[in-house]
Amino acid sequence: MGDAWNAMSDPTRRKILEMLKEQDLNAGEIANRFNMTKPSISHHLSILKQADLVESKKIGQNVIYSINTSVFEDLLSFILKLSKGED
Repeated sequence: MGDAWNAMSDPTRRKILEMLKEQDLNAGEIANRFNMTKPSISHHLSILKQADLVESKKIGQNVIYSINTSVFEDLLSFILKLSKGED
């Protein structure tokens, strides 16, 4: 779960997650919405994948990224337990 917290600490990665919440996108579509190089976006996507916050699937020559909602459900469950003082 620590990887997820670290991955979400960056504003660019949070923006990517917000975009993927709306629809699945390929790396080029994501990169077009930022003022940074495609390798930089790939690095951010790699961190999000390592944290299991996004999933990817290859379709033809494109890699399509989507949000992994199960990790967010786990994080939310953890936060709710903390707020209730549960173990």
